[in-house]
Amino acid sequence: MASTILVADDDRAIRMVLNQALARLGHEVRLTGNAATLWRWVADGEGDLVITDVIMPDENGLDLIPRIKKIRPQLRIIVMSAQNTLLTAIIGESGTGKELVARALHNYGKRRNGPFVAINMAAIPRELIESELFGHEKGAFTGANARGIGRFEQAQGGTLFLDEIGDMPIDAQTRLLRVLQEGEFTAIGGRAPIRADVRIIAATHHDLRQLIRQGLFREDLFYRLNVAPVRLPPLRERIADIAALVRHFTALAAQEGLPYKRLDEQAMERLRSYRWPGNVRELENLVRRLSAIYAQDIVTAEMVESELATAARAPLPEAAEPSGDLSDSVERFLSDYFVSFGQELPPSGLYTRVLRKVEFPLITAALVATRGNQIRAADLLGLNRNTLRKKIRDLGIKVIRTPGT
Repeated sequence: MASTILVADDDRAIRMVLNQALARLGHEVRLTGNAATLWRWVADGEGDLVITDVIMPDENGLDLIPRIKKIRPQLRIIVMSAQNTLLTAIIGESGTGKELVARALHNYGKRRNGPFVAINMAAIPRELIESELFGHEKGAFTGANARGIGRFEQAQGGTLFLDEIGDMPIDAQTRLLRVLQEGEFTAIGGRAPIRADVRIIAATHHDLRQLIRQGLFREDLFYRLNVAPVRLPPLRERIADIAALVRHFTALAAQEGLPYKRLDEQAMERLRSYRWPGNVRELENLVRRLSAIYAQDIVTAEMVESELATAARAPLPEAAEPSGDLSDSVERFLSDYFVSFGQELPPSGLYTRVLRKVEFPLITAALVATRGNQIRAADLLGLNRNTLRKKIRDLGIKVIRTPGT
């Protein structure tokens, strides 16, 4: 069936080629070289499909998407780009293997000969994130005794994986958005811009739309990153993969010197019936424990059941406290944090950084629950009002006050 297709691209040659190709297929084509005309057509209800370039003289094509979707949610949009960067958003629960997928995208892409550089936003102190990303010049701040090369510069010609981007502070989000828009960045304390020749892959286990509603994540950055979204399903939604994963993990364990194990059918069936709150990471850890602890070559359902019960055994929370063990989450965070530094010790000030990690979501949740009323939030938290205001300011928390509260 013939459709009306709206094409926006500031390159006349591309417009001509698209016009000829689509017209031959029997479609009506309307052409423009700017975003303003495209927006007018869409607002007037014209077109069955939009094909737009990213970079246009008056506006970025990606910035139009949320506005178009707001007034015409069913209108399909195809975004083209001649830029050498691709923005991907890899979404999934903790333990689903987001970094492994990011590495696979890198290894099978055109940038596979370039570096793959990963940075975990949740593991970097908030005050050091911009320096970690963009680098700094000597003397840019206290302790900057030499030039520091940031992750963007390290990843030139390759892929930069921004893990847990939902934990990035708002001010760093603003600077990241500017880099994605302009394709260049400046090191802290520097003057000469550096061209950003990287592919960006971002991952999170957060619901970014919820963070947007709370004022904790920029909506324009979300749409900028969300060009090619990939959802990694939790392991409980793909139980057919468990057998292959078990074979893979037992082989890896054997390569590392652990005895090779094989699971009987009853043991495998028990794995398929388990809910896997820790996803693939939990399965890998279980396979390693089974390989290391038991002398038998064949793993039975009873062995699996015993290890699952041991892993689930934890002190019950007090009756007045919410379910879940916060200390376990902190312990996992610290374990991953120390592992990320290898044999080196992390920078000093760990106590303050961990405290900030707890205070930020705690105070944010209290403000959301009280609809931005700081007096009620202070009472809920058991803090002095002035203390709460100071923490809000120091942590950079954006307070959205609902009228009437």
